[in-house]
Amino acid sequence: MSQLAKVPTTAKVAKKRKWRGDNAWGYAFIAVALVVYAIFTAYPVVSAFIISFQEYRPLGSVFIGFENYINTFSDSLFWKSIKNTIVYTLLTVPVTLFLSFGVAILILPLKKRTQTAFKAIYYLPAVASGVALSVVWLWIFDPMPSGILNKLLGFFGISNLNWLGSSSTAMFSLVLMAWLSSHGTSIIIYLAALLGIDESYYEAADLDGADFLKKLWYIVIPFLKPTTLFLLVTGVIGSFQVFQNAYLMTGGGPDNATTMVGLLIFNNAFKYFEFGKAAAQSLILAAIIASISFIQFKFFGKNIEY
Repeated sequence: MSQLAKVPTTAKVAKKRKWRGDNAWGYAFIAVALVVYAIFTAYPVVSAFIISFQEYRPLGSVFIGFENYINTFSDSLFWKSIKNTIVYTLLTVPVTLFLSFGVAILILPLKKRTQTAFKAIYYLPAVASGVALSVVWLWIFDPMPSGILNKLLGFFGISNLNWLGSSSTAMFSLVLMAWLSSHGTSIIIYLAALLGIDESYYEAADLDGADFLKKLWYIVIPFLKPTTLFLLVTGVIGSFQVFQNAYLMTGGGPDNATTMVGLLIFNNAFKYFEFGKAAAQSLILAAIIASISFIQFKFFGKNIEY
């Protein structure tokens, strides 16, 4: 009887063979992804959390508790950077969504080849180097009369403006840069969603005598709610993490008028070597982004089917 108990059952043998078969390769591929995630995502996050409670020293950091968080919340520059980031977000994200949606609507009636050509044209800046694009915009915002924007305003009798060197125009310059560039991804996503709407809805609307605006309001906008919510959430996350434009265009100046949270974290870490404070600020920023994303899903995600 004991010898029979040692004989593996059919179910156990099948399970063992299943593990050695295709599933083993699946778990192997997942393991690679998990290792990459653990090294390049999970470990840095855990390290940042630990460092946020320490004072960095080259020969060994010192645990200081919540001092980095207390210093951050009492730092006027941190709150100014939060304000600048919120202003930048409110001015760029809604306009970017509106422009992307409008361009997608204009491209929709065109032939497939023409649509492809426009999608490639609008997406081209997304694959270009951000440094190269910033150099072009520095040329556009050149405060000298030879600057493209100043030369354009000169035709209307407006004198030269120091776009990036004045506190009154520096933030608007970054916002204008965001308005007029990098819409390619949003346009392609909107266009894909528009092409996914069944033609029968438009045919029924035509039978009812609906004009373009009614089709837009009662068919297009409701069907694009999930897409709009996705682009809204990702747009807000991207704008709260903005760094490149402020760093390359203004360096956060003048008088910290364009210092965003991302740039402040970078300066604290790699300019002033306050890694603990920078880690604390990065975690605070992550908490703010998570809270805003939750609110967006809570209030704008109602009655949306994915």
